[in-house]
Amino acid sequence: MKIAVIGAGAIGGVVAAYLKKAGEDVVLIGRSDQVDAITAQGLTIKGVRGNETIKVPALTRLDKLYDLVIFAVKTQDIEEAFAHNSEFLEPSGLIMTTQNGVQADNILSSHFERERQISSIVMFGATYIKPGEIVFNFEGDWIIGRPLSPLDPTTHAIAELLGKAFKMVPSTNIMGQKYLKLFVNFNNCIPALIGKSMQETFADMDLCRLSVILLKEGVDILAAAHIELASLPNFPKERIDGLVKMPLEQAAGIINKTLTTLSKEPLYGSILQSIMRGKTSEIDFINGEIAQIANHFKLPSTLNGKIVDMVHEVERTHKYFTVEEVKKEFELEKGDKYAVKSS
Repeated sequence: MKIAVIGAGAIGGVVAAYLKKAGEDVVLIGRSDQVDAITAQGLTIKGVRGNETIKVPALTRLDKLYDLVIFAVKTQDIEEAFAHNSEFLEPSGLIMTTQNGVQADNILSSHFERERQISSIVMFGATYIKPGEIVFNFEGDWIIGRPLSPLDPTTHAIAELLGKAFKMVPSTNIMGQKYLKLFVNFNNCIPALIGKSMQETFADMDLCRLSVILLKEGVDILAAAHIELASLPNFPKERIDGLVKMPLEQAAGIINKTLTTLSKEPLYGSILQSIMRGKTSEIDFINGEIAQIANHFKLPSTLNGKIVDMVHEVERTHKYFTVEEVKKEFELEKGDKYAVKSS
């Protein structure tokens, strides 16, 4: 099977490199600086599987039809990636999404028949360092399913193929799982405000408390909108439910312990990684997704709406907030919630 991975960032690079190492026929589509570096020196992956350089064919756009095209760009870049490669996307082949949030499949559904669409959730973590160099921070499942139709033999065949390099898990309710994964990524917004790694950010207990309160508001909004979460492998939905129901200090302690020990290497959330490269981030598809759902149902989303605005300010000004400034924007009230300061 001929495979193309569109997006030579953290996830796209890891996927292409290890599929190539497993003997698959794969090409990586990236920007010209990425393609030049990978063509000249190979793709260097450091981290949980050791350090190695893997020769991966790289191009700036699709050059022919492929049996499977994996979109590994951020959600906000999907339309541009489609337009750039449309000549060899429209005729045939399977299309697979990997993005955080829940909108990637909806965006591509305007271009492809549902029979061609496969959805996935990436539970492993990686950090883009520079063109041709990526840190593979931690292992995790790669969940695969159909976003608009039932699980079928084709999906199982793709899972078996990708399973040569990653732990694949077929899903019968991938959209419910995507909403749960939304909350797994919910913390990415806070490091993006201050420009620090996950480990540095969540060593601060006040920022751990802020994380819990953002999460609680998000869970309450989805519940009010009657959107049901589905458990992920090794991450039951009850974990989120329990976190938002337990005392704030206890929940903050769990956030602290979990996020400061995720990786030996500094781990930068997906939102911050985009900002560090001077790009717009996926904030509108993570915390912003909650704010949009709240707006649709006429529900308040004070905290997540504020976070979205602050991340956009960082994107616009290229200036991070200090930790003290973030703490002043969110004030702890009676130990159970943060309030946004009046403007």
